[in-house]
Amino acid sequence: MDANPPSCSSSTVSLSIKTSIFVSVLTAMIPDRFVVERKYERKMFAEPHINGEKRGWIEVVCGAIFSGKTEELIRRLRRAQIARQRIAIFKPQLDNRFDDVHIVSHDARSIPSTPVAGSAQILALCSGIDVAGVDEAQFFDSQLPEVAEELAFRGVRVVVARQDMDFPGHPPAGGPMPQLMALAEYVTKLHAICQQCGNPATHSFRLSAVSDQILVGEKEQYEPRCRHCFVRGMSQREAVQAP
Repeated sequence: MDANPPSCSSSTVSLSIKTSIFVSVLTAMIPDRFVVERKYERKMFAEPHINGEKRGWIEVVCGAIFSGKTEELIRRLRRAQIARQRIAIFKPQLDNRFDDVHIVSHDARSIPSTPVAGSAQILALCSGIDVAGVDEAQFFDSQLPEVAEELAFRGVRVVVARQDMDFPGHPPAGGPMPQLMALAEYVTKLHAICQQCGNPATHSFRLSAVSDQILVGEKEQYEPRCRHCFVRGMSQREAVQAP
């Protein structure tokens, strides 16, 4: 019997080297932005620690229709409640699609809120508040960024949810969203599912020919689409409307 201990076969060594190379290549293929996003995600979804100096900030949750913006807003506010923080939630008075008072997501989650006619009312109603949530910010006036920043300076965490583009597919001119996204410490862009091809959707395609800038509606008025399906739909509509 051979007294020497068995040595690794060349095939075993070769397999080990190939496995190591495969892992290295796979790791290199993961974009750095994923690592960065995970780091920011841990910070973004953590409730503020209010021992010592109280500091506020602004978070914006944006995306196309049916992307889960309101659901994410409710989730963050519920977590703040679990952390025993004082919260205030606001919605525009004109948005009564699901309920006059509650904020309701498309998956039927809800949370009580205060309907307001304008953003100036939010400041008056946020005394002694740790976290303020604002849903459907696209229906608010252009003073909303100033209100959000003032609250942040007061030490309030402000969470705002809204669509980031209007129905023609542009950042709304004169609206609060571009300035809010610039002022915010954290911006989360969510994606829906394109109803034409199944790819991630970033646009809200208006199904009707109504050209009003503000049109409150649901599935009968809008559907989420990816960039390519949105542009194709807009081109088809223009061709039909052309004389």
